[in-house]
Amino acid sequence: MKRFINTLIFVSLLAAGLVLSSCSSSPSEEEMKQLNDLKTQVSALEKQIADKKGEKAVLEKQVAEKNGKLQQCQSDQEAVKKGLGK
Repeated sequence: MKRFINTLIFVSLLAAGLVLSSCSSSPSEEEMKQLNDLKTQVSALEKQIADKKGEKAVLEKQVAEKNGKLQQCQSDQEAVKKGLGK
């Protein structure tokens, strides 16, 4: 039990030391530049996503139109076959 408590205290002190040593008061200029660059990239990627979604919608509409024409052609073909007695 005493060994467990000593280990727990050691781990707690180690964790506290790591937390305190890794904290800084404010981000550096380089970190801010990286953050701004990442924000710019995110905005560009979000715009690309929106553009691709628009393109996808147009293509899906074209596919639906072609499928409609195909169904109409198939029904016309069936009507002609029935009219010819086949």
